[in-house]
Amino acid sequence: MKIFSFFFFLIFCTVSAQKALPFDSLKLKETRDMFADDYGNLYLYRNKDFSFTKYDSLGKQLGKMMFTVPFRVQGVQNPLSVPLFSENAQEMKFVDQNLNEIQKLDFRQKFTFIRHAYAEDLQQIWLLDESTKRLLQYNFRNDTTINSFPFDANFDDLIDLLVFENKVYILTKTQFRVYNLKFEKLFEASVENGKRFRRENEVILIIAKNTIFKYIPEKELAKIFEDPDAQIVDKNSLAYFEVKGNKLYIYSLENIADIKKNKDAENQKKDLEESIEKLEKEKSEKSDIIKLMDDIEDLGF
Repeated sequence: MKIFSFFFFLIFCTVSAQKALPFDSLKLKETRDMFADDYGNLYLYRNKDFSFTKYDSLGKQLGKMMFTVPFRVQGVQNPLSVPLFSENAQEMKFVDQNLNEIQKLDFRQKFTFIRHAYAEDLQQIWLLDESTKRLLQYNFRNDTTINSFPFDANFDDLIDLLVFENKVYILTKTQFRVYNLKFEKLFEASVENGKRFRRENEVILIIAKNTIFKYIPEKELAKIFEDPDAQIVDKNSLAYFEVKGNKLYIYSLENIADIKKNKDAENQKKDLEESIEKLEKEKSEKSDIIKLMDDIEDLGF
């Protein structure tokens, strides 16, 4: 019953909360990943030609970058300084709102081999040094390594890294893990098709292929959005976005919350009705047994 209710909820969301945006489907074709900032601008990364392009919500191009090697976009929460990391090039770039490069860090000049980099703010980045198996806190403004922590993890299947409030969040091809800085595991859960992290204040989200999870600290991963038919999903502070059938759709957070609330109320009502029906059936069966016993007693047994 819960499975049917869940799929009904997805269909209901699609009909009631979905809004198609006038976006050229050719721009969405072959897009590997999509990002949405809080101003409604969209960023598309194409793996085919290593291009990173920014559009407004109507599809007007606002900026474009072309790379010679793959780069990984960390996020677009701050559109004035978007961090990008390339393991191949061993460098990190920061670009502005027009996707013009404003700073480049070359890790080959100081480190051995950096497997992943996470920009904490406009001064510090966290680096996973694969050669030394250490997690480094590096201030790139004054070229100083602030801290170094032993981190003997398997780097082969690493997909994304995030460090927040002395906790290290690791996303691999099949797992989500949380560690403290002593490399003690605090939480672990299976995640299929995970792509990257997104942090909204103190909330940690996992963006997967067609699902968005919210981490409930040391308890569980909760699905907050899912569409099995989606090619790409993302979220900003106001809405969920998805690419489906090479078309772009937007879902209001408020509408989905209302729909879920109404659906939960419907499920509670249905559960209550089923419980009442079950009690009435048990009462009827009990009455039949009592009547049968009375009949047997009347016969003198």
